[in-house]
This record gives sequence, C-alpha cells and structure tokens, in this order.
Amino acid sequence: MRAIVLLLFIVGYTTELKAQEARDPDSLTTIRIGNTNRFSVMGVVIPATFISYGALSLLSPGLKGLNASTRHETREHIVAGAVIDNYTQYAPAAAVYGLNLFGVKGKHNLKDRTVIYITSQLILGVIVVPTKSWVGEQRPDGSNNLSFPSGHTATAFSAAHFMFREYRDSHFWLSISGYPIAAMTGIYRIFNDKHWVGDVVAGAGIGILSSEIAYWLYPVTSKWFNPKNNRHFLTIAPVYQPGRLGLNITKTF
Repeated sequence: MRAIVLLLFIVGYTTELKAQEARDPDSLTTIRIGNTNRFSVMGVVIPATFISYGALSLLSPGLKGLNASTRHETREHIVAGAVIDNYTQYAPAAAVYGLNLFGVKGKHNLKDRTVIYITSQLILGVIVVPTKSWVGEQRPDGSNNLSFPSGHTATAFSAAHFMFREYRDSHFWLSISGYPIAAMTGIYRIFNDKHWVGDVVAGAGIGILSSEIAYWLYPVTSKWFNPKNNRHFLTIAPVYQPGRLGLNITKTF
C-alpha cells in the first residue's frame, strides 16, 4: 500500500506548508499582488515537486519499480471497477458552492469564484490533454496510451486547492478538508488500475498549480467579465469532446 502512504504524505506536507503560510502571511516566501491575490513561492515549489516526481517516474528504474510493485500489491487485494472517483474529483468544488448556500461564505462572490474556477479548469485542460498524447504512457490495464498524467487527480486537486484558497483566511480547517478527498480520488485511480503512482502524483501537482495560476491571473481575468460598458459582454466556456478540448468564446456588443 505504498501508494496510499505516498499520497497521505502529499496531503500532510501540503497542509503543513499552507498552515505555515496562513500563520505567517508576511513571510518572505510571499509577494503581494493587488489586494486579494498573492504570488506564493510555495505555490510553485510544492506542485513543481509533485510534477517532477511524476516526470521522473517515466524514466527512473527505481520509480518505475515502485509503480509496478504498487500495482502488483493492489491487484492482489483490490478488485477494480469502483466509480466513486468519477464523482469525488468534483466534490471539493461542489462543496464551495454548497457551503455558500448554508451561509459559509468564501473569499469571492458567486461570479468571481466561478471565473476563477473556470480559469483553473481551462489551464488544467491545456496542460493535461496534450501531455497525455505527447507522453503516450500505457495505462496499467492496457486500455490506451493516455495514462500520464492522471486527469481525475488533477481535477480533484484543482478543486481542493480552489476550496483552500476560498476558505483559508476565514475557516482554515474547513479549507483543507478537500485535500483528503482529492487524495482518495488519486488512490482510487490506482485501485481501478487506470494509473500508475507517478501519474497520480503528477496530476496532483498539475491540479494545485492550475488553481494557483487562476488566482494569480484573477486581476486580469476579472476584467474580461466586468467591462466598463455594461452593454458589452464576453463569455468564455470550455468545450470538451472525446479526445478534444476547446473554448467557446462569445462577445456581445
């Protein structure tokens, strides 16, 4: 069960670093951008570490061995076929909107947080979809060559980090509750024989980084949806078809 230990380590390590940042917002690792968005060195270092691990797992004999031995252990004890990971990948993001209905407000209002979340998913898709085709790693079950990185895990950690960013200043312990759900999503991708450990770790890094970038870009992207002239509207929405990812852009004058 080395995959479980590794993913729990990821969650614990991320939580501790974020807790330190919350306790010391004026840390030297932080540079303020505008009034509500900040560039955090840790916001890059942590996901970059995960992505680097995933990339090395494609090349390193030792990490390849970890991938293979973890799959061997899970196949001995677990029957693939659970579908819970198809739903848990969205759970933290859904919780952000659900909590608002119960009066637990996050940092941004409905429109602003939606702009941020959509931006994160677009960034995630731009990274994950081409990388899957470019790397061409075969899935453990042999179903196709789109294993690296794990899209489900990337989506889950993107949602978890979105939840963290919305609630870290007002409800810290609530804000980190999405990470265990995201970790469970990644674990189930391994249990279902759809991904290697390295795929899942890389997906976690891509997800966190995508949400982090979306918050950094918010001072820019918010202007696209708040034109000075209210008669002008710009709508951007992701469009996904099997094997294809695109954008639907509508400008109203």
